[in-house]
Amino acid sequence: MAFTIIKSIVYCCFILLIDQKLVTFKSSSYITTFAQPTSKNNNSNNNCSNDMSDQQQNDIPLSFFAKLEARVAEINSHLCVGLDPHPSELCPPNKEWLSVTEGEKCQLAFEFCKNIIDATAPYAAAYKPNAAFFESLGPNLGLTTLAKVTSYIHPKSIPILLDVKRGDIGSTALAYAIAAYDHLGADGVTLSPLMGYDSLEPFITGSFSHGGAFILCKTSNPGSNDLLTLQLSSSTTTDTTLYEKIASLASVWSDRASSSSANGSKLGLVVGATDATALSKARAAAGPDIWILAPGVGAQGGDLDAAVVAGMNSLGTKMLIPVSRGISKALDKSKAAKDYRDNIEEAIRRKLVVTHKTEDDNSGILPYQQEFIEFSTNEGVLKFGSFTLKSGRTSPYFFNAGLFATGESLFKLGKAYASSIMASKELLKEDGSPKFDIVFGPAYKGISLGAVVCAALYSAFGVNVGFAYNRKEAKDHGEGGMLVGADMKGKDILI
Repeated sequence: MAFTIIKSIVYCCFILLIDQKLVTFKSSSYITTFAQPTSKNNNSNNNCSNDMSDQQQNDIPLSFFAKLEARVAEINSHLCVGLDPHPSELCPPNKEWLSVTEGEKCQLAFEFCKNIIDATAPYAAAYKPNAAFFESLGPNLGLTTLAKVTSYIHPKSIPILLDVKRGDIGSTALAYAIAAYDHLGADGVTLSPLMGYDSLEPFITGSFSHGGAFILCKTSNPGSNDLLTLQLSSSTTTDTTLYEKIASLASVWSDRASSSSANGSKLGLVVGATDATALSKARAAAGPDIWILAPGVGAQGGDLDAAVVAGMNSLGTKMLIPVSRGISKALDKSKAAKDYRDNIEEAIRRKLVVTHKTEDDNSGILPYQQEFIEFSTNEGVLKFGSFTLKSGRTSPYFFNAGLFATGESLFKLGKAYASSIMASKELLKEDGSPKFDIVFGPAYKGISLGAVVCAALYSAFGVNVGFAYNRKEAKDHGEGGMLVGADMKGKDILI
């Protein structure tokens, strides 16, 4: 069974991992035919379809960073909403804060947080309650109120990053971890790394291997320069400052913790959005896969575009922008959260467009290609060795696209293809808009690929094109036919 596209110029786009270049094929013919495969044995991707992952088999909770990535992809947001019940925002009119009872303070704090959560839930990639403000409410009910707030968030499946900035070792660190995860309902925490890996380990291994931590790297307060910008004197390191060393260790320590767990990434970095240079250096030292929490946008005056350019990786992700007062003090908190979310995503789109326009196609492998290859290798999709293909030819590598089988992997796959398309001079007009009107995904694997690429073009670059696919066999009921989706007649199509 075959189908035909009439009066369409067809572009075929592939990412070739060996050449690390975008190759395009343009056909000026007006008829392109897709034939039904003749193989009777097409089970190459079914060998793991009935296998449960180790995480499912052991009933391990989804890790903090896995929850975060899923949430970011689900709502297309990198906004982290801070929950800081400061007395100045809680105190009733014409009343002294010291005269308010602990019970009243805690009720005011809970209602304050609840109102923010209700208003911002559609736009929040994560919530960040600051433990200090709850502790200061009183010795009897303060932390109980914090636990009440996290319990209110949990049914919404939004990750909770508890801002506690702990830093100790041994049984003390473990006690802090038990308090944060078991009693206060955190998914992840903020920590100080200056006592080394063993001060972080209890929060991200063992019973709390599902946890995650953002470690202080280069904070936004001026006093951070007293220590964190000190030059290292070791002749064996390429790091130039203490904060760059911390950034490089985050990846090392995360891998160390992950070696005993199937729960993936463990650590991220706290780097102030008020210092774009530090953000850029921290990103370079940590690599593209470490999450960065970048406070300072909003009330502290950090430049959003500069922070996004410096801190986001080349795929336009792996950085959270926390905002507290900019939302809590707004008359319309929902609108404020939406505006922050939209402004962040627009800044990401601007970064990606500028990046791809200025990169030289002949300069070698590009950052998004490097990330895609590394990700494919880590997922087991791309393997190197000696493989006999169906044609009988021996290949030095094998690419099993059927193993892109999770929301995270499909999200990254779509982002990589969208980045490749937007970096292609052949596929874009002079003004940067696409030369094609529709993304077409041939059945079967092409359907999901076309869908995630089409979505990624919109979410990452603001490019809104149509999507269509074919059926292997014509439908003899309902609307009938072999083509589904956007009308392709007279349109330019990317396959």
